[in-house]
This record gives sequence, C-alpha cells and structure tokens, in this order.
Amino acid sequence: MEFIGQLSPRFGSEIHPPSGPPLDVDFVHRFAAAHEDAGFDRVLVGHSASSPDGLQVAAALAASTQRLGFLIAHRPGFVAPTLAARSFATLARFAGGRVAVHTISGGSDADQARDGDHLDKEGRYRRTDEYLEVLRRTWTATEPFDHHGEFYDVTDAQTDVRPEQPIPVFFGGSSESAYRVGGKHADVFALWGEPLKETAEQIASVHAAARAAGRTEMPGISVSFRPILGATEEQAWDRAHDVLDRIVAAGGGGGSFTGRSSHRQGHETTRTNVGSQRLMAAAERGELHDRCLWTPTASASGAAGNSTALVGTPETVAAALLDYVDLGVTTFLLRGYDPFDDVAAYGRDLLPLVRSGAARTERTALSRT
Repeated sequence: MEFIGQLSPRFGSEIHPPSGPPLDVDFVHRFAAAHEDAGFDRVLVGHSASSPDGLQVAAALAASTQRLGFLIAHRPGFVAPTLAARSFATLARFAGGRVAVHTISGGSDADQARDGDHLDKEGRYRRTDEYLEVLRRTWTATEPFDHHGEFYDVTDAQTDVRPEQPIPVFFGGSSESAYRVGGKHADVFALWGEPLKETAEQIASVHAAARAAGRTEMPGISVSFRPILGATEEQAWDRAHDVLDRIVAAGGGGGSFTGRSSHRQGHETTRTNVGSQRLMAAAERGELHDRCLWTPTASASGAAGNSTALVGTPETVAAALLDYVDLGVTTFLLRGYDPFDDVAAYGRDLLPLVRSGAARTERTALSRT
C-alpha cells in the first residue's frame, strides 16, 4: 500500500479560511514534516493557473525531508516535454528519486485559459498522449532522436541528465479519453472516491484501455477520500455534520491548493470535468454508500476535487479502504478538513490499520496460490 497526502501552500481548507501569504514557506515546511512524521509515502503538490510552481516547492521540501516523496501535478502543454523531462530528472537526482509526475490534462476550460491554453478537451488529451511519449523517450533514449507529431516537433533530442530509477507517472481523469491515454501511459491511474460498484467499473475501463494499448502489466490504481474520524461512530458522524455545516456556511469552502475559492473553481470545473460530474451524480443517488462513503461534502463543495468522505471510527474507515483494496486499489490519497490534526490522526490511527489489513490479505492470497 502507498499513502499520499496533499500539500497546500498555506493553512486552509473548506472549513478554515486561508490564512497567511499565498506561499507560506514556514507552513509548507511544517506541513510536509507532519506528513513525513505520520508515515505518508508521498504528498501531492497541486497545480492551477495561479498556484506556486510545484517543481520549486518540491525541490525546497526535498532538501528539508528525509523520506517523503513528492507527486508533482503537471499540465502538459505549457513547457516542451523535453524540457520537462530534464527538469524532473534533475529534481529526481537531487531528491534521491523521491519524485513522481501527476499528469493533469486539464479539467477546467477557464483555468486552462488563464495560462493561454484554448484547446478543447479532446485536443488536450491528444496533446497529453504525445507529450508523455516524448517525455518518457527523453528519459530513456540512449541516442538522439527525432519526433514529428501533431503538437511537438523535435530534432536530435537528447539529455545528459536522466533519472537513476524510473520516475512514476500518475494520471488523473474519468472520461473515455482519460481512460484511453492514461491506460496507455500511466504507472498509476488516479480516481476520485466513488462507491465500490462505480470504482470497479472505472478500474475495468482503465484495464481495458491498457490492454488495447498492448500492455500486459496493468497500471496501479489510486483512489482519493476525505476521511472524517471519531473515537466512536457517534462522534465521527457528529463531526461529519459539523464539517458539512461549515462547508455550507463558507459557500462551498476555499480549500484549493492556491487558496482560490473551491466553490468558484468547482462550478467552473463541473461543466467540463467528468470526475466532478460523477461525484455529483453519486451524491444525487444518495448520501451514504457501501460501508461509510458519504457524499454531501462533495455536493456542498461543487465536487471541486477529491471531496467524498469516509466517516467512522478508524476501524470502520480502515475496513472501508480495505474494501477498495479488494477491488485492486494500490494507493490512497487522503486529506482532511483539519489539516494538521487530521494528518496526525491518520498516521496514528488509520494508516497502520490499513497497512496491516492489506498485508494480511496479501499473505492469505499468496498462501492460496
């Protein structure tokens, strides 16, 4: 199992108004250290058209941490893939390999336009397909190469800096185009937290796309949740309803990576982002799904990102996460509404239960074979 947290450049969440400067250097260092102390494997360094530069954030934090990895959100199309390959390879060398790329083709037309990108959604996915082909080839080619495609035309491309070990490529999306491109390229395909049935259907779609691309080894699967824990079930649900009330009172919350109102960003995103549409559809079908998946937090925030909650005691939530492990999920991205307190609670009470449960499941499966 791999656990990923989510970094933010200043204190804030859907229930805590952002405080401090847009890039609070002291907070970012303390927040990364909290994830490392809690036993997270990586943190996601997010991206938007107004966010701090993720590569520089990760470079600074790599120098102040020992073990924590960095999953850097990256939008193809704003720098050449050959330059991106060198940038990520350089950072991976300095960070001792603790670097991964989270490929985001772009779910919000409005946010893409802020950086001058006016390609439609299908065009962005075609560009991502070609971008990742050139990116990986730059990392691995031992001789100069040419590439002449729809979006990129490079001649005699080569690099003197390569990663010592492969840089994992994560890929996010929930549309047919996302399955097609991510199934072809992703080491790990990232989904938002939907009910078990719908998650199983998405995993099947990703695997079908991978097989159609000629792959024999399937991508890993990551799923994102917002756990809300309590010492008892009653305490957990009391806290969940308090969180929901505060999200609603805040007009949807303001907890994006940049501090931009996630309520505003959510309504932008929902029009074009299939992932957000799917979360909203799950919320319309009911508030509570499976063991403890709770959707009102998604609908209240406009489903602007990973916004469905798992509510209960650590044992209940761990059991729910293990239900997803049984579907083939290999990675969880977990973030809370109370940034520091939740990170500490996850590390103390939740992650060990899931890791031990997953280990038992693996040992049982191996014994049966």
